[in-house]
Amino acid sequence: MSYPIAQFEELALSPLLLQTLKEIGYESPSPIQAACIPHLLAGHDLIGQAQTGTGKTAAFALPLLERLDLTNHQPQVLVLTPTRELAIQVAEAFQSYARHLPGFHVLPIYGGQSMTIQLRHLQRGAHVVVGTPGRVMDHLRRETLVLDGLRSIVLDEADEMLRMGFIDDVEWVLEQTPEDIQI
Repeated sequence: MSYPIAQFEELALSPLLLQTLKEIGYESPSPIQAACIPHLLAGHDLIGQAQTGTGKTAAFALPLLERLDLTNHQPQVLVLTPTRELAIQVAEAFQSYARHLPGFHVLPIYGGQSMTIQLRHLQRGAHVVVGTPGRVMDHLRRETLVLDGLRSIVLDEADEMLRMGFIDDVEWVLEQTPEDIQI
């Protein structure tokens, strides 16, 4: 039987991430964070569901940041989102949580943004790529996004992506990922 996790320090997060959480004002993990973070840190696949505003992004972002190899500038985490607004929001959250991680780069990619800018940033390297299915597919087909070093993929708001008709796109992207990745 598990006991409730009252503090982030109980979740085996690095001092740099704990410092960020303290600066942001997070005092204790929400139920979704307490339930998800240990499983994701252990490398397990996970399906999580919680209402808006409960900290779902931190529930997956914090453990995935913890598992990054910052010396490897290939994408290690891919987050698929149904909309560009959510892609931007998730990328900003990753950037905020990683503020003390030296050399960390996150890149949002979505339609309506200049492909030239995205190409330049992909060439520079990004540890985390957050994007909409269509634009991620564009980059994969052009071979400007390479997923050989991918460790984890997140389907953020997967139910919404399904409702919006992205099932075939999501399945195609999943087929392009290494077989042993965390989902």
